[in-house]
Amino acid sequence: MSMDDRKRPGPGRPGRDFKKPPKNRTDRSRRPENSENEEPEVEESFIEGRNAVNEALKAGRTLNKVFIASGDTDAGLRRLAALARDAGAVVVEVDRRKLDSMSATGAHQGIAALASVKEYCTVRDILDNARERGEAPLIIICDEVSDGHNLGAIIRTGECAGAHGVIIPKRRSASLTAVVSKTSAGAVEYMPVARVPNLTAAIRELQEAGVWIYGTAAEAEKSVFETDLTGPMALVIGSEGEGMRKLTSESCDFTLSIPMKGHISSLNASASAAIVLYEAVRQRGG
Repeated sequence: MSMDDRKRPGPGRPGRDFKKPPKNRTDRSRRPENSENEEPEVEESFIEGRNAVNEALKAGRTLNKVFIASGDTDAGLRRLAALARDAGAVVVEVDRRKLDSMSATGAHQGIAALASVKEYCTVRDILDNARERGEAPLIIICDEVSDGHNLGAIIRTGECAGAHGVIIPKRRSASLTAVVSKTSAGAVEYMPVARVPNLTAAIRELQEAGVWIYGTAAEAEKSVFETDLTGPMALVIGSEGEGMRKLTSESCDFTLSIPMKGHISSLNASASAAIVLYEAVRQRGG
C-alpha cells in the first residue's frame, strides 16, 4: 500500500496515537491472537573479537570463560583479559590453532568468550523501551534475513541510529550467533531483539499499539525521501534474495522505495536499512 492509498493523520499528528499496552500482562483479551509473541527466549552465546568482548564487558554481560590466544599478546588483549578477570570470568590461554577451531567467524582477533545466555525480549518490551525514552518508536523488522553478517550490520546500524528494537522470526532467519555479535561490533549487547513465531501477528500487535508499518519495495510509488517518517514506525527489511514475503508486504501500512541511479537495481538488506533509518533520524531532528 502506498502513501497515496491511505490518508495520513491530520496536522500536528505525524503518526498513529502511540498506545500504552495494558498494565495487566495476564489479560489475554487485549493481546494479539498469537500470544506466543509474549514469551521471551534465551540462547547461549559464544562471543568473538575484541570489540564484541569489550562491549559485552562494558554492558555488564556475565562472561563465564574467556579464551586468549597463547604466546605474545599485545596491550589490547592484556587489557581485555584483566577486565574479564576483574568481572569474575575465568581467563584461559589456548593455542591459537585451538581458538581457530572454536571460531565461527574466522576472525576472533585472539580472543573469544563463553557468555551467559542472551535473552530475547518481547515486542511489548521494545514498545516499553521507546516509551521510557520518551520517543516515538523506531523499530526494525527483519523478514527472513538469513545472513548473519547482514543481521549483525542491521543491529549495529539500528543501535547507532537510536532504534528501540529489532524483531526477527523464529524460522528461516539468522539468530543471535557469534557471527551476528561480531558483525554488530558489540551493538547486540545494547539492542533489544525479539524473536517471534509469527511475524504477521507481531506486526498486528505493533499496529494495535499505534505503530505504522513501512516496507521497502522497488515498485513503491513514494521514495524514502518523500515519505513522512516522523511518527511511530517499524521498518520491514526483506530477505537478501526475495525481499519481503507476500503476506508481510500485505500487512504493511505503506511501502517506500530507495532511488537507484546506477546500473545495479538493488542494495543489500543492511544498506537499505541504513538509508531508511537515517532518513528517519534526519526527519526527527537528528
